[in-house]
Amino acid sequence: MSINQVIIIAAIFLVLSVSLSKITEWLGVPALLLFLGIGMLAGSDGPGGLYFDNAWVSQILGTVALAYILFAGGLETDIDSVKTVLKPALVLSTLGVLITALITGTCVKYALGVSWLEGLLVGSIVSSTDAAAVFAVLRSKNVGLKEPLRPLLELESGSNDPMAVFLTIGIIELLKHPGQSTWLLIPLFFQQMVLGLVFGYTMSRLFIVIVNRINLDYEGLYPVLSLAWVLLTYGVTASLAGSGFLAVYIAGIMLGKLVYSHKKTFIRFHDGVAWLMQIVMFLTLGLLVFPAQLVPVIGYGLLISLLLIFVARPAAVLIGLSLSRFNLREKSLISWVGLRGSVPIVLATFPLLAGLDQDHFIFNLVFFIVITSVLLQGTTIPYFARLLGVDAPLVRKPRYPIDFEGSSKLNMQLEHLIVPFGSKAINKRILDLGFPKDSLITLIARDDKYITPRGDTTLEGGDVLLILVSRESLPMVHTILNPGSNLRGE
Repeated sequence: MSINQVIIIAAIFLVLSVSLSKITEWLGVPALLLFLGIGMLAGSDGPGGLYFDNAWVSQILGTVALAYILFAGGLETDIDSVKTVLKPALVLSTLGVLITALITGTCVKYALGVSWLEGLLVGSIVSSTDAAAVFAVLRSKNVGLKEPLRPLLELESGSNDPMAVFLTIGIIELLKHPGQSTWLLIPLFFQQMVLGLVFGYTMSRLFIVIVNRINLDYEGLYPVLSLAWVLLTYGVTASLAGSGFLAVYIAGIMLGKLVYSHKKTFIRFHDGVAWLMQIVMFLTLGLLVFPAQLVPVIGYGLLISLLLIFVARPAAVLIGLSLSRFNLREKSLISWVGLRGSVPIVLATFPLLAGLDQDHFIFNLVFFIVITSVLLQGTTIPYFARLLGVDAPLVRKPRYPIDFEGSSKLNMQLEHLIVPFGSKAINKRILDLGFPKDSLITLIARDDKYITPRGDTTLEGGDVLLILVSRESLPMVHTILNPGSNLRGE
């Protein structure tokens, strides 16, 4: 095949994946299933007839893709909203993953008649969740989740991958070196997590210093710098036996919270990069699997999938959240949202490269479990949310015709605030609100229309205000707009 043909085929794959993603929205199925399907159809067992059987390339692409996906997820994490669920989310992403791996591994041992370590290897590979796919389903069905379920699931999904990676790599090492003690994994775990946290925080701070001071002549070079920095953060941390995935996620969270030059440019750019990485990763993994080889694992795969969905995940949630304030209905939804996604398939390539899965049985088994989870859980999440009474109207992030790029030198930011019904600001002129001098309403969104504000413009309940305001004055603006506030001494 010539290089021109390779380029054309790759372009067709990308165009098809993006264009057909609308079908997954209509069906309420995560887009990852579509991308995997396209890869499988293009493979040697499909009409495409493209032969691909290189686990090393798949693992490299998967690792790089996951690094960018986790970084983008961290950038878009609302740190203020996740503070309230920090403890339960971290419990689920560590203890919850461990419990899921242990229960699933036990089931695999007795169902397949393998050793404990081999069973725990499969359990570890499928122990992490992919809530990003869940929210894609919810958006397609116009269903949201009541607080604080959404921030909990966002933080859990972003922070549980390092634990699954650690368990998988650790058990592979024990299988390759049977004489090693299992207890050696405990100090290794703390080493990986601590180094991941430290390097993630340090690299994010160093990146901000560089961006604010480098003053590049070409605007387009800043996103290129961020691309390289993500890989550098992962590579340095992983080479020092730390968790590279945790490091890039923490770096993303810090860079999403702090103020620095070109921040919005980075967020938009990495959102696109994350989507590109998902498409490339799933297409590649789809090519790697041979559909004909899935037939022998259907029985075992279905059994393990059902045990994972109805036993392991619920047990992990009930135990992990036993001391939390979540009620049974909320715990049930959290349990059902334990969707398997990209990470298990990527982790399934690790035993392949380690020579522990020469017949591809583990890879095919994990692949089938992921597909089963997506089809069974992914398509029914909106219905379960409504049935359990934990759904809420989906609030889509609005888009406005103006934007503002803050920086560390400018103590101003553009905020969009809603005038609550019941606020004393309703029917008041802007000049009578008593806003701080360093705040300015730049635009009002009302009934799908935009209004250019003046001093005599009156506010209505439900108005969305785009306000240019300093960080120090933002709390005062919130107070003025909240119900029960006093306006000019009222």
